Amino acid sequence: MLCVIVPLVLVTILCNALMALLGIGLKVATLPVIALGVGVGVDYGVYLYEHMQHEIRHGLALREAFYQAMRQRGTAAVFTALTMSIGVGTWAFSALKFQADMGVLLAFMFLVNVLGAIFLLPALAVWLGVGAAPRRLGTDCSAIPLELRAG
Repeated sequence: MLCVIVPLVLVTILCNALMALLGIGLKVATLPVIALGVGVGVDYGVYLYEHMQHEIRHGLALREAFYQAMRQRGTAAVFTALTMSIGVGTWAFSALKFQADMGVLLAFMFLVNVLGAIFLLPALAVWLGVGAAPRRLGTDCSAIPLELRAG
């Protein structure tokens, strides 16, 4: 869960910074747009993480599982993010200030969310030990002197 949520939180913080930079306030009209950006962003992370877990359950190491997830789902996630970002990015040329601002905001969120899913999610998975073999107490005998080991 943390591997998917943490990148979303960081992108949302960056989105708020972008809003402050552009002079866009957090209002009733802008909140659903941010929610849409987060909703699409969570999909990128869930698709990649789900495939990573599938590969790990089938015996692959985390690095190889991530590679396979990127091969299977990463292309689609990047293509979707680019397509949606370009589509809403054209709103930046609108004469309506709200539409132009929301186009920039959504394009930013779509692109940065997919980058978070690609770069932060696997880094967090490594840091949190996802896919690592669980350590069982009492199975490491290397610290026990040879004379005391059984059989």
